[in-house]
Amino acid sequence: MSVVRIQGSCVAIRTLSPSSSSSINRCAHGHGSSDDATYGTPTWIGKGLTCVCFKRKGTYERICMNLTPQQEERLKRLKHRMKIYFDASRPDHQEALRALWSATYPDQELHGLISDQWKEMGWQGRDPSTDFRGAGFISLENLLFFAKTFSTSFQRLLKKQGGKRAAWEYPFAVAGVNVTFMIMQMLDLEATKPRTFVRSVFLQMLSENEWAFDLLYCVAFVVMDKQWLERNATYMEFNDVLKSTRAQLERELLMDDVLRIEDLPSYSLLS
Repeated sequence: MSVVRIQGSCVAIRTLSPSSSSSINRCAHGHGSSDDATYGTPTWIGKGLTCVCFKRKGTYERICMNLTPQQEERLKRLKHRMKIYFDASRPDHQEALRALWSATYPDQELHGLISDQWKEMGWQGRDPSTDFRGAGFISLENLLFFAKTFSTSFQRLLKKQGGKRAAWEYPFAVAGVNVTFMIMQMLDLEATKPRTFVRSVFLQMLSENEWAFDLLYCVAFVVMDKQWLERNATYMEFNDVLKSTRAQLERELLMDDVLRIEDLPSYSLLS
């Protein structure tokens, strides 16, 4: 991150690719008092302009962003996806479930959308539709994207391969739904005004790749499993592992040389 001073202001500007840099504007607002902003707590200036001010080591760092039309459109579509509840009566939702089964177990025939077979994947019961209430249809889309895009990593986590596993492991599919919900909370995309620097960084990544959310999901899932193994965790510690996973993702997203999801250090865990 480079810092540019303008008329007494301290502007934090992330290094962006040429296609993205046009959406970052320098902010010429003066400093406020020490109470105006603290590290990690944003202060919003102006109407229609996303301006976040951080205090770090006695100085202020600001980044001001106006969304490009492409960012606005992609954010709108992503927010729409996040609002769709899973509806077991919808043919397209039923088909997505069947597609997930086929991608997960290509050599096994599914006996029905309500079947004991779903427990093999890590759903809580015979009807997986009851487990989508926390994160909605997008959590199913995320699992399906993971299965099709990074099949090796998907199968490794599904089968709990590698490392010393706990006697009481996390259920794979339900864990995936929780990972989706965690990312939704971390990015805070439903907020009227962005409250985190992470969100602004993610929006830049979304302008680079419409599937940034789904890619971030895949990274988050493998990071979660890695931390699970490193902590020798058991099922009762799942929420703690999820919190530490979020903290690691936030650290990586704010690294200066990370401009795309593919630049995240943990992206290398995927195969």
